[in-house]
Amino acid sequence: MKVALKQLDRHLARELAHIYLIAGDEPLLVDEALEQVRAAARRKGFDSREVHTTDRFFRWAELEGEADNLSLFASRKIVELRLPSQRPGTEGAHVLETWAERKEPDRVVVVAVPEKLDFGSKRPAWADAIERHGVFVEIWPVGRAELPGWIQERAAAAKVKLSSAAAQLIADRTEGHLLAANQEIQRLALESLGGGRELDEADVLASVANNSRFDVYKLADAVLGGESARAFKILSGLREEGTAPQLVNWALVRDIELLASVDYAVRRGDNVDAALARNRVWRSRQGLVKQALRKFPTRRLRALLTQAADVDAVLKGVVPAEPWTTITGLLLAMLRPAAHA
Repeated sequence: MKVALKQLDRHLARELAHIYLIAGDEPLLVDEALEQVRAAARRKGFDSREVHTTDRFFRWAELEGEADNLSLFASRKIVELRLPSQRPGTEGAHVLETWAERKEPDRVVVVAVPEKLDFGSKRPAWADAIERHGVFVEIWPVGRAELPGWIQERAAAAKVKLSSAAAQLIADRTEGHLLAANQEIQRLALESLGGGRELDEADVLASVANNSRFDVYKLADAVLGGESARAFKILSGLREEGTAPQLVNWALVRDIELLASVDYAVRRGDNVDAALARNRVWRSRQGLVKQALRKFPTRRLRALLTQAADVDAVLKGVVPAEPWTTITGLLLAMLRPAAHA
């Protein structure tokens, strides 16, 4: 069965399947869908939870053996499998198909994949098996046109009324990153602005101006400007405030990818200003980006993209390492003087 994300709550209120597949490339929405399933399972008495990240060293046979040896007195449990991609290998695919077909009364399996699945004949057989015997929740990204409406709905749920213009401002400021947009909404809710009235652009801008907390946008600007001391001070502030490391990494990688895109366009004969406009760089940032382009040659950008991919693997749990340490390493690489890069 396929269940749309918006219908997941209604489905869970009605029934709890023995296996779920949650797939999509919007981390915030995937995590929230996972929590919905966990909460429903806990209400049904599944009071323990196992989480497994299935990297290339993962031993599927041991996991299957543990499942086959469940004690009659074992607690009902949620088994959460986090796949780095939709290709778990031959052994993993076999285990997932078997679990999809075999319903265990004391186990709920939740499989999470951080990407959209292939369509049609290219989609893996194990995913089709879960859809046939369990529930497939496919997470679709929120499009640019739909984002302001999504922000208004989120804000309303947090008891914050936003005008269409205010929601558009938050959408532009966060550039389509749902985790960042959600944090903006949470901050507005905590500040309890407006006393119940609808907030407009001026209210949101004033809140941003008066907000003393460090944010990822200030960090990105400090890095592009080569302000090492300020960048590390902001990074420390973000960490102390409990900012998600994924959001910090997104801000850094976004600028690396932007520089790589503009650099590629210029090497192919494009005009810098035209390349910046095509990449939707705000006018207020264009000078900063041009300055950064001079100290980030092509070779250095390629190395940074490779390092950023390594950080992403850590944040997704594919590679075991401390997230903030790897992010700090990426920051150091970006701040390193051009002569030593």
